[in-house]
Amino acid sequence: MDAGKARPSTRRNLTAELVALVERFEPDPGPEPGTAEHTPAEFDAMALALLQEYRPQALWVFAYGSLIWNPEFEFEERCSATAFGWHRSFCLTLTRWRGTRELPALMLALDRGGSCQGVAFRLPAQDHFKQLGLLLAREIDANPPTNVARWITVKTASGPLRALAFVAARDGRAYAGKLPMDKVAQVLARAAGHWGSAAQYLFRTVTMLKEQGIRDRNMSRLESLVAEEIEAVLAAAKHP
Repeated sequence: MDAGKARPSTRRNLTAELVALVERFEPDPGPEPGTAEHTPAEFDAMALALLQEYRPQALWVFAYGSLIWNPEFEFEERCSATAFGWHRSFCLTLTRWRGTRELPALMLALDRGGSCQGVAFRLPAQDHFKQLGLLLAREIDANPPTNVARWITVKTASGPLRALAFVAARDGRAYAGKLPMDKVAQVLARAAGHWGSAAQYLFRTVTMLKEQGIRDRNMSRLESLVAEEIEAVLAAAKHP
């Protein structure tokens, strides 16, 4: 849909059925020229540096996107948490995973400013070094990275706590900055990679945010815009 055209006032819902109509899987193009994948030794060095900076008695991880609906780690406790000074933003460009070189996607990260409601997970007490290494390998792909690990303070009902979060490095080559919401919606409605579509990523995230009782006006608005964009894509395919 042309970003300059007026949109209907009725808000669309992004549904599993609608997302399924644009779901697809593309071949993995591998790392971009000028980047590489991290080695196990490099992930070990990152984990060691984090533990040298802060060695927690309890290892907490702050989740704001896919870690909420697909944590891929064991945890002993979770609670609602708010990160002040950071906000949830589709500010990272992806040319693999849920995008390609020809049609890049956008991924969520924490960017500076505002606040972000999310979920804090307390991981098992043993072997923090190994657990950090697994988290880093999951969340950080490009070398040099744009999505970087950082200790931040989050607020919970029982008080503040220090947690590991993945934030956007604004000097990283994949940093997209603050994009107009219409532009973000156009990208998310169309991009896909070897992990599936960007629309599926958004749908799973907003669904889990709702289940956790987390209200995010920007994500709700984006959900509606992506639904409209998918409908426009499907209509254009029927009537080229």
